[in-house]
Amino acid sequence: MTGLLVVAIEASADAHGASVLRELRSLVPDLSAFGAGGPRLREEGCETLVRAEDLSVMGVVDVIPAIPRLWRSLGMLRRVAAERTPRAALLIDSPDFNLRLAKRLRPLGIPVVYFIGPSVWAWRRYRIRQIARDVLRMLVILPFEAAFYERSGVNATYVGNPVADAVRSTAAAPAREDLRRTLGLDEGRPVLALLPGSRRGEIERIFPRMVEAATVLRGQVEGLQLVVPVAPTISREELAAVAPRDAVFVAGRAFDVLRACDAAIVTSGTATLEAALAGAPAVVVYRTSWINWLLGRLLVRVKHLALPNLLAGRAVMPELLQSRCTPERIAESAAPLLDSRSAERSRQIEGLRAVRDELAPSGSLGAARRAAEEIARVLGKAG
Repeated sequence: MTGLLVVAIEASADAHGASVLRELRSLVPDLSAFGAGGPRLREEGCETLVRAEDLSVMGVVDVIPAIPRLWRSLGMLRRVAAERTPRAALLIDSPDFNLRLAKRLRPLGIPVVYFIGPSVWAWRRYRIRQIARDVLRMLVILPFEAAFYERSGVNATYVGNPVADAVRSTAAAPAREDLRRTLGLDEGRPVLALLPGSRRGEIERIFPRMVEAATVLRGQVEGLQLVVPVAPTISREELAAVAPRDAVFVAGRAFDVLRACDAAIVTSGTATLEAALAGAPAVVVYRTSWINWLLGRLLVRVKHLALPNLLAGRAVMPELLQSRCTPERIAESAAPLLDSRSAERSRQIEGLRAVRDELAPSGSLGAARRAAEEIARVLGKAG
């Protein structure tokens, strides 16, 4: 058997890891995967010794009470890696956890492939020295990242963007009206999507403001429907306790929800890229503890937070962050996006189309497949 340690402790990493593992099994039939992951990786046959659901935290303040179980998980994964001696390790996102693990795997002689690496071009640039030392291959998902890493001595390859892969099936996808029907929505009424994130801290700080903004908008837009995709790490009950009784909740299917909506309010993160690729006009919001925010302001070196804005080099999507993340401002920014005749909506849709063309050019291989091919080469060399 060809052993592979897989570590994906966020909901998005779990989904991307499952896609890579599915492709990798076609290249390495005797693959045996184990490590840390969530429901998607378990469905693909990965033995999850550590559950992603138990480790998903955000920010300095939220991490503090979770430190004991995070350290226990690091220790367990290191011990299991020493016992089973996998040919390689695939670490996905979550740099605060995974870079510590990479450091512990290096003395064991286990090659580390890192998929969806840290945004060191944006903040905490000092990390690149450790990455060059402890990571054999960096598989990056934004076009400009490979050159940045290479300049610092890291072996990096742009494999495409896993979120962009979702658009590859849209040519044969159902029409918006049909998609709305499958989601339990009225195809004839306007739809506003609320994407609150996948972490409990985000739900507590951001979702109530989204709901208040949606309430304001419902007073302005007749028949406005609300739809909320629910991440695997969050229970529907947590969201339903805050949302209006007639809000529609959908398990997962965030991309389908974004394709079906007229506009969206999206927590900053991967979902902003999904909105861009779905062509959904969106307002980006974010709010964290003031300690986390102040630390971030000291360290972050980029002008924009939302990924589509970073790729475009301008504010395609409005960003309402921290003190600006208020129900009133959210509603004010989202209102023109729900109006099919507004210039704001037209400009954003055009900007999102350009982002999509850059990330998902016609005829390119999917990111999961290209990542799997790179990992297969490492496994072959390790063997």
